[in-house]
Amino acid sequence: MVPRCAWTVVWCEQSCRPRDAKWSGGLSARRYDHAPASIAASMTYEDHFSGHAESYAKHRPRYPEELYTWLASLPRERELAWDAGTGNGQVATALASHFARVIATDPSADQLSHALPHERVQYRNESADRVSLPDASVDLITAGAAAHWFDLDRFYAEVRRVAKPRAVIALWSYGPRDVADAIAPIVNRFQEDILRNYWPERIRYVHERYTTLPFPFDEIDAPPFFMSVDWTLREFLGFLATWSASQRYLQEHGKHPLDAVAADLERAWGGMDTRKRITWPLFFRVGRV
Repeated sequence: MVPRCAWTVVWCEQSCRPRDAKWSGGLSARRYDHAPASIAASMTYEDHFSGHAESYAKHRPRYPEELYTWLASLPRERELAWDAGTGNGQVATALASHFARVIATDPSADQLSHALPHERVQYRNESADRVSLPDASVDLITAGAAAHWFDLDRFYAEVRRVAKPRAVIALWSYGPRDVADAIAPIVNRFQEDILRNYWPERIRYVHERYTTLPFPFDEIDAPPFFMSVDWTLREFLGFLATWSASQRYLQEHGKHPLDAVAADLERAWGGMDTRKRITWPLFFRVGRV
């Protein structure tokens, strides 16, 4: 299922997405387009991405259609799906091809303002642990690259309330941080050394491939799925610039952490405008309620 590629990125944090990186002049004159991350203290969902929701909607890599076909094959009925932490609605609109109705919720009004419209999708500005869905009404609950930001105990209580008997819950994200070939040491240095002290605490679930994510349901094994993009180095640098750890570093130091690795990455990549295939394996926790 995974295409052959020269470069493989095996990581992404929740809802990370590339922004177009902007430069003026030579390498030393680069400036990285960014927006500050924010966390709404009153929410039980960590919001690191509302500050650049428009870029999220434009640039986020797409999950493969095969994923949605498989998910739709699991529940007994296809009347209603709930996509929690929907962001720009990528998952919700794809599920709408398989379900009669989709309710897509997100606590960020900024994210929802850029969501993809679809006649069978209804967007609601609601936290994943407080949704306006009837009891025992949902066939499939999904959270694509979002569940690690939830208050899981409260979210799971809500899942049990709204799920039909033997409904399916599917949580997934992108793989742990590992990059193949020549850029691997550079990106690993950026992630593990430069940004070591700037990652949000809950990102550990992503780094551990969701293996430590609490999941109190009867598990279903997921087949392998992969997500790919063809990016220039400009786009890849823009992607790195949107990480929550990059944003935190920038806010604390007043300079961008990518300044320390951009020149090395350009040499290893082979030029700013060279395109490389980047592939993320997805990992899952899927089960019946």
